[in-house]
Amino acid sequence: MSEALTGPTPDLRRVGIAPDHWYPVATSRQVRRGRTFAAVFAGQRIALYRTGSGTVHALEDRCAHRQVPLSMGVVEGEILRCCYHAWAYRGDGRISQIPYLPKGCERPPRGVRSYPVREEYGLVFVFPGDPALAGAAPFPHLPEHHAATHRTMTFSRTVRCHYSFMHENLLDMNHQFLHRSVLGMIRPELLGYDSGPRHVEARYRFVPAGGRKDRGAGLLSAEGIGGRNSADVITIRTEYPYQTLRDVPESTGLPAFSLWAAYVPEDAEQRVNHAYGLLMIAKPALPGALHLAWPLIRRFTERVFAQDRTAVEAEQRAWDEQGGDRNHEVFPLILDVREVLRRNGVPIEPAAPAARPEHAR
Repeated sequence: MSEALTGPTPDLRRVGIAPDHWYPVATSRQVRRGRTFAAVFAGQRIALYRTGSGTVHALEDRCAHRQVPLSMGVVEGEILRCCYHAWAYRGDGRISQIPYLPKGCERPPRGVRSYPVREEYGLVFVFPGDPALAGAAPFPHLPEHHAATHRTMTFSRTVRCHYSFMHENLLDMNHQFLHRSVLGMIRPELLGYDSGPRHVEARYRFVPAGGRKDRGAGLLSAEGIGGRNSADVITIRTEYPYQTLRDVPESTGLPAFSLWAAYVPEDAEQRVNHAYGLLMIAKPALPGALHLAWPLIRRFTERVFAQDRTAVEAEQRAWDEQGGDRNHEVFPLILDVREVLRRNGVPIEPAAPAARPEHAR
């Protein structure tokens, strides 16, 4: 679908991500037993805490009393106490105790908002939208994460750009020139793609074209640990709001690795996102080989991500400086994914003006 044929369209960088989905907001390791963690989704501050029994809860990060962040609080067994006046909250957000509440006083507040929570794949997911929709909302299905045949590498990084730049970057493999110092020279061939109301999927064939590449790139690609010389077929899919990538070397026909990613806005204007990625790598037949190769693969992936982050953050800076999107996109695949993100997104609510101090009124 061409933007030129559909007339004026909303600036995608002003479209917010839809809240009625499951989004990771922390890794499981960050939410330790008996501790709190300050998370955020598109300007909504969320207090995560893990109870003594190991359950993770998510509450609006403010005490109903004096608005002090509950993420500064203290976990006692199954409840969370505000650090200021020790008001106690249950996992459903209801206040269970006000230590000094006098008889006959004005009825205290009931509590704060709670969020549906799911902990899976080493990540803590919350449902920031309508909680009544959480049960029916699709949840990521990643069987390879738990399979004995695979090992998972987890990524968690803040990127200073609108989440849509992330979808475009991964889906458009024509940018491999950016990675020439890591991947060598690669000629990506688009084998085909399809799109629908909620998805865009593209298939590329990566043909090596010379140049020096990072050793980790060879271990993760068709070359493998055995040093095969073969092309890779890469399938990338944006299935709103997530993104996946799958590599299948032509020499084996078996998946070498798959990536699942989510880009979670942090600020209310959604100019910053937190990228969560799960890279699930198939173990080779040689026992222990992947363990030995792990540091090299990690270094390679970090180098690629750093280059991508430099590019997408530069795109965001250009948008900020120009006051809008002046991109001249010519690739139909990217025009389609932009339409998917627009169609399924929501308006970004303008930030509420700050209240004036009493002495200034």
